[in-house]
Amino acid sequence: MHRPQLAALAAALAFSLGGGAVHATPDKGASPFTNDPYPSTYQRIAAPPVLIDNATVLTGTGARLDNADVLMADGRIVAVGPSLELPAGATRVDGSGKWVTPGIIDVHSHLGVYPSPGARAHSDGNEATAPVTANVWAEHSVWPQDPGFNAARAGGVTSLQILPGSANLVGGRGVTLKNVPAVSYQAMKFPGAPWGLKMACGENPKRVYGEKGGPSTRMGNVAGYRAAFIDATEYLKKNGGDTKPAEKRSWWQSDEPDSGQDSGGKRDLKLETLAGAINGDILVHIHCYRADEMATMLDLADEFGFKVAAFHHAVEAYKLADRLAAEGVCGALWADWWGFKMEAFDGIQENIALVDRPAGSCAIVHSDSEEGIQRLNQEATKVMAHAKLAGIEITPEHAIQWLTANPAKSMGILDQTGTLEAGKMADVVVWNGTPFSVYAQAEQVYVDGARVYDRDDPSRQPESDFMLGQSTGDAIQAGGVL
Repeated sequence: MHRPQLAALAAALAFSLGGGAVHATPDKGASPFTNDPYPSTYQRIAAPPVLIDNATVLTGTGARLDNADVLMADGRIVAVGPSLELPAGATRVDGSGKWVTPGIIDVHSHLGVYPSPGARAHSDGNEATAPVTANVWAEHSVWPQDPGFNAARAGGVTSLQILPGSANLVGGRGVTLKNVPAVSYQAMKFPGAPWGLKMACGENPKRVYGEKGGPSTRMGNVAGYRAAFIDATEYLKKNGGDTKPAEKRSWWQSDEPDSGQDSGGKRDLKLETLAGAINGDILVHIHCYRADEMATMLDLADEFGFKVAAFHHAVEAYKLADRLAAEGVCGALWADWWGFKMEAFDGIQENIALVDRPAGSCAIVHSDSEEGIQRLNQEATKVMAHAKLAGIEITPEHAIQWLTANPAKSMGILDQTGTLEAGKMADVVVWNGTPFSVYAQAEQVYVDGARVYDRDDPSRQPESDFMLGQSTGDAIQAGGVL
């Protein structure tokens, strides 16, 4: 088969596995700052009901059910429990010896914006042209042909948040995707998911902009955040929003109208995004390593009336775990990355386990890596092992929440996915055994009840258009024949 035919076949497969007919994004609310001119066209893949029976089920709610069944139909979880009846026309999957979990959700990914192969032509994650680029949207850089999406799906990842990089104080909006093969990013776009706003502390912005006119210091970083949010506050006031309750406003946030200025006016894409964050319509995710800087960012959030959804990387989050839990802020963390630059110097391998301990905590295992996303379950396993060495026992039914419910919470999609509960999206992984093992493999992956990956069925192992024909090209270069 020639390459054009292969490409056409791939496009047809992508359509059948997630392109489909247009499905408008549900209304994100009445806020003028979250109107979506590039709405989701995602449509779930039609599939018969599926009953996975007699498996060990981790629901993502903190429960473990032995010898239990999971029933999916019409894209949703119908029931979870023992001895469920097999509906007419349903597919039965023998779960004996298997473990079943919600689909893994990665809150911090750069797939599609830093795709493989890692060529300069593919470097679309950092708009490093100004310290504040809140006007850019990561979705407009996403390349759906990135082979990393398929590799992540084979590791059990069913949803992921694609973020801009961390060069800027404010890097722009992130986008949440359903991990299905598709021709356009809009066909992957998670219907109704809020946008995330990527911000960054510390070394990265001052390194990138220190020779470009600043900021060049951490105090310059904070001054840059404050200036941007002051502008956004004024923009919000002029465009139909109230920044904060009167008793929490700063001295400069008065009720007095702006003398001689019109309300509204020309749209400003940068301020529109920042105003959406203040309004609570866009969720704030902050790359921040040091505890002192996280504390400063929490104070900044209080000053301007926005909420931090999660600190990402946060190798010193263990130092203020109680405050994070008390303020409902998630810690999206690596299992054991540390020491690769000065602000990562004080990282410890027990970080996630300690962030996880206070009541109301929200610990997340994230990737920030096209390789790590393929084995996030094993990253969680490392956390469990290091916690055990420190005398902290963590059960599988608890640890799975780091990969499913907690990232869903921080991304504003927990009402739709992240747990195996009746009525939620049927995003499900069938594992060959406990997922918390170096021998664990995802055998089947379901997105909205459709089997989008099967380790034993090559027809359910999609390849991206980019990869199709590569082996043929290699054979030609080597002097082979077709």
